[in-house]
Amino acid sequence: MSDKMVVVPYQVDQGLVSATVIDIRWQRIFLYITVKIEYAAGADKTAPPDFYFVDSNYYPGFMGKIVSQEDQTYTLEINITNNGASRAIACGEYAIIVVQNKVQVARARLSYEIAARLEEVSRNFLYSNKNRVFSISFVLDGDDDRLPFYMYILPAQKVGAGTPPNLRDKPKKKPLVLNPKTRAVNWFNKNNKRLITSMYWKYRAQKPAGEKYILFYSEQSDTLGSNITAVRDRMKKRGLDKEYHFEEYSCSIKEHPSRSNKHWVDYLKKVAYADIILMDDHSPTFDWLTLDTGTKIIQLWHAGAGFKSSGYSRWGHLGCPSPWSCHRQYSYGIAGSRKIAHFFSEVWGMNTSRVLPTGMPRLDEYLDEDHRKKTVEHLYKKFPAAKGKKVILFAPTYRGTDRSNAFYPYDMIDFDRFAQVCGDEYIVFFKMHPWVSAGTPIPDKYKNIFFDVGSYPNINNLFYITDLLITDYSSSIFEYSLMRKPMLFFAFDEVQYSLSRGFHRPYRESAPGKVCAKFSELMDAIEKKDFEYEKVEEYVSSSFDYIDTHSSDRVIDWLILGNIPEELQKEIDREDAIGKRLARLDFKPPFAEREEIQ
Repeated sequence: MSDKMVVVPYQVDQGLVSATVIDIRWQRIFLYITVKIEYAAGADKTAPPDFYFVDSNYYPGFMGKIVSQEDQTYTLEINITNNGASRAIACGEYAIIVVQNKVQVARARLSYEIAARLEEVSRNFLYSNKNRVFSISFVLDGDDDRLPFYMYILPAQKVGAGTPPNLRDKPKKKPLVLNPKTRAVNWFNKNNKRLITSMYWKYRAQKPAGEKYILFYSEQSDTLGSNITAVRDRMKKRGLDKEYHFEEYSCSIKEHPSRSNKHWVDYLKKVAYADIILMDDHSPTFDWLTLDTGTKIIQLWHAGAGFKSSGYSRWGHLGCPSPWSCHRQYSYGIAGSRKIAHFFSEVWGMNTSRVLPTGMPRLDEYLDEDHRKKTVEHLYKKFPAAKGKKVILFAPTYRGTDRSNAFYPYDMIDFDRFAQVCGDEYIVFFKMHPWVSAGTPIPDKYKNIFFDVGSYPNINNLFYITDLLITDYSSSIFEYSLMRKPMLFFAFDEVQYSLSRGFHRPYRESAPGKVCAKFSELMDAIEKKDFEYEKVEEYVSSSFDYIDTHSSDRVIDWLILGNIPEELQKEIDREDAIGKRLARLDFKPPFAEREEIQ
């Protein structure tokens, strides 16, 4: 494709088409703008319109995606974290230009009703621990009574303004204390990002020519996750360790924040040599260390399809990523199905076409009948009380912000009522999130009914002998749903959780089971067997394109070896082509019109 700029012909001045913005609204990171099109005599009413957001230099920054149409009224969707090229929308001032038949035919104006509400629909997204803001404003040109649409985007940061000095005590200077030992260990750490970056490129240049390296990588745990190990082990069985040099790196920087010089050198060599990096979580180092574009990063996200917002889906909330982050470097991600791929692309701020429905590699073992049979035998030996009983697995997620303060409010559980409901039919396994250090406070009198299994390492194995799962917002529903067994959701803090953490889809509509706000409702549902089980089948249907033991092979064949199915590759190429075409378009109007538009 030629890189030559293409000037889009200008016919706005003919007045054959008019475009009016009649509504602006938000849903998380998605901006929805409704535009009404009207045609004068002689206009082409049959040609479908495209909506380009064009900056003050007359270059299109992004397009509005048409998500609904009624007569000549169109609703456009804009993901502010993804301009179509896995980047946040660039700083600047944008107008909406309507194009028909590759010709500019209208420039959007504001209706009087929406013009009066512009301050209400402008929005700020805080990030970087509330020290920076991504500001989106809709402004009026006071000198133009035609009310042209302007969308102004400004990434900004906190500066030195604060409380006037005369209103506070003068701060005391703290003496600078240097610890020689600590300095010696930390000279490579993140205050020396420039040094680390230069070292990375030095090692990248030293990469042995003709050799292929694959790095199995985690910066969130001292052990590699199950998706990564499933792919690694399958590659070895297929003999691909003879074709690739296998390297592994797993180190929780939260647990080991002060990494030694030798650690950094070993780490940088592994990252620099890698042709492919497989990871299953966020990498804090890759937030600022930009890798060679020749390195393919494949995100094998550790969670299936839950509810909790993360990454860019919770932009503006505490702990959200910056506009440039690790997520921007992914070549591909994976999901269970094409229907849910957009949940993951929203998290990563990338094009949905690059989230491929391979399925989760860890499910290969989980769905293997021999593994299931052996595991069930093991579980009944380990938990003999489960034999002859129905097992309820109580497995909620944690409350709090992170590992350091994670907890579960055990006072929400009425153990007496729970024991009464269990009777002779059920026993209950309590499996709290690994970050919750406090064990379940089971009363002594119920030790034969309630069991704390928090130390058991693999929750998926417990699903084999579980008859009813009780959870809240956990992604464990993804694997459990494949057992085709009922679930209940104890969401006593649904409103607070949605406001603080956020959901990336409507919770009650999406939960594959009955949602209970009170513990008494939960107990009633168990007694009445009121599980709303039909929602489980709906969830499985939408969440899985494949239910088999070949997810690891699809990851290897499609993403590592590059044999992506033709239908999926066409969609990737189509989205990529849109971005490349946008970069070549020039919306300059005739010179006489420029002053008027400016």
